[in-house]
Amino acid sequence: MHLTEYQEQAQATDQLPAGDPNAIVVPLLGMAGEVGSLLVEYKKYLRDKDAHVLFPAHVAEELGDILWYLANTATKFGLNLNAIAAANLAKTRDRWPPAGSPENYRLFDDRFPEQEQLPRTFRADITDGLGPEGKPRITLTIDGVQAGDPLQDNAYDDDGYRFHDVFHLAHAAKLGWSPVLRGKLLTPGRKRRSDPEVNEVEDGGRAIVVEEAIVAYIWEYARRHRFLDGVTTVDYTVLKTIRQLTGGLEVAARTAHDWEEAILAGYRVFREVRARGGGALAVDLRTRSIDVVA
Repeated sequence: MHLTEYQEQAQATDQLPAGDPNAIVVPLLGMAGEVGSLLVEYKKYLRDKDAHVLFPAHVAEELGDILWYLANTATKFGLNLNAIAAANLAKTRDRWPPAGSPENYRLFDDRFPEQEQLPRTFRADITDGLGPEGKPRITLTIDGVQAGDPLQDNAYDDDGYRFHDVFHLAHAAKLGWSPVLRGKLLTPGRKRRSDPEVNEVEDGGRAIVVEEAIVAYIWEYARRHRFLDGVTTVDYTVLKTIRQLTGGLEVAARTAHDWEEAILAGYRVFREVRARGGGALAVDLRTRSIDVVA
C-alpha cells in the first residue's frame, strides 16, 4: 500500500472532519499520546523482558495508531504523506549519504580553460610572525607566490583567526569551491571571465562575501566547541544555515555531508597550524584532500 492510498483510506475513518474546531488539535494530541503509549510498552518490556510476550504486537499497534494520526495531521494541513516521505528521504540522504551510494562529484570549472580553473594540486605555506605594531600576523604563499595580504586576528585576544585562510583552502579541497581563493588569494586570479555571467555570479563580490560570512559563522560555532577538537559531527542547524546561504550558487550541488567534511578538515588543519605557528599544506582537489605536510 502506498502512503497516499493509506492517507486517503485513513481519512475515511476520521471522526472530526475539517471545520470542526478540534479537527487539528486532536490528531496532534493523538500523536503525542500514542508515542507515550509506545514508551509505556517499552518500559514494560525492560521490566518483564521476554515475559512480555505481546510486546511486538503492542508495538505494531502503537506504531499503527501513530501512523494514523500522522496521516490525519497531514490531511488537515493539506499535505501529501507520500511527498512528505520523499522530501524527508532527500534531506536525510543529503545529510547522511547511504554507504556505497554513487557519487556524481565533478569540479565546477572543468569546462573552463586551465587558466580559469582552480589549480588541481598546490602547496600552501603559512608563516606566522609579527607585524610592525607588534601583533601576530601570518603570510600565506601558494606555490611560492604570496596570496593576499598578511592577516592579523583583528581581535582583542590572540584567538588564531589570522589563520582562517585554511578554511578557504579546505573549501577548495573538499567542495571544489572557493570564490575567495579564486579571486583574492591566487595570483593571478582564476576568475571565469570567458563566461561573463558565471564570472559575475559565481566569482564576483557577492559570492566572496557569502564565503567569508560562512567562515565567520562557523568560527563562532567552532570557537564554542574547542575549535571542533574531538568533534566528529557538525550540528545540523549549522549545516542547514550554510545550505540556505549558498542556495543560489553552484556550490548548492554539494551536500550537507560534503560541507561537514570540509568544516572538519578545515579545523583539523587549523588546530595543527595554529599549534605549530605555521606550516606547509598539500591541497589536492582531485582526491579532495588537505593535509599539513611540514
